[in-house]
Amino acid sequence: MLQFQARKAESRLSRSINLMEVIYHATVRNVRKSHSNALVGILMNMLQTMILVGVFYLMYAILGLRKSPVRGDFLLYIMSGIFMYLAHIKTISAVMGSEGPASPMMQHAPMNTFVAIMSAALSQLYIQVLTVFVVLYVYHIAFQPISIQQPIGALAMLLLGWLTGLGAGLIFLSLKPWFPQFATIASQIYTRANMIASGKMFLANAMPTKMLAMFSWNPLFHIIDQARGFSFINYNPHYSNWVYPLVIAITLLMIGFLAESFTRKHASMSWSARR
Repeated sequence: MLQFQARKAESRLSRSINLMEVIYHATVRNVRKSHSNALVGILMNMLQTMILVGVFYLMYAILGLRKSPVRGDFLLYIMSGIFMYLAHIKTISAVMGSEGPASPMMQHAPMNTFVAIMSAALSQLYIQVLTVFVVLYVYHIAFQPISIQQPIGALAMLLLGWLTGLGAGLIFLSLKPWFPQFATIASQIYTRANMIASGKMFLANAMPTKMLAMFSWNPLFHIIDQARGFSFINYNPHYSNWVYPLVIAITLLMIGFLAESFTRKHASMSWSARR
């Protein structure tokens, strides 16, 4: 027997609430995607962060550079760069791996590519922010007390690193259906290059002018340097600012969403076989 249902007219507010609810559930699904137990998945991310901190600490120790370039805690100096770097590159990877327009998930009515993109990005934001708080708390309790001069400003730089990662991930995601190999290789090159180009091992104030020109194009370099300015009372960044990465992030988001919209309108089921 056929059943007819009349559509209820929804206001913009109710549509927005429904959209946020769908994004919330999709975000929870993304957090649990890496492991059946969400807690284990988050712990694995924390372990990766601590391993990276340990590797950089050993590298500095081997090179005889254990003294912090900033007057303050040496491990906090290392972590301030690694936290921003991981938030940026992991968001790029998550957005690139989000469900595309040809995915079977798009067959479900409330689901769309915007929900998939935002849930992938928000899941990484949740994991990275939680990782930062837990790692800093454990270090503060178990090893030695730390003091962050302007925690709100430092957290804002973490959010800005995430936002620029979302914008860059959108660009790679919109290129992926058209040029899958190029997009994958380009994202890997960008990620690997940022191991050095992000400047997490240097201070902008201590760099020569010629060397500074090689890093100043990178918004992540500005974010990390500004984060250290907010974290340490004895460091005032002169050669970086937070406005530049914010402008870059907004520009990338505008271009990325426009490109993703164009790609979505030309979606083909054969794309899933090309990944």
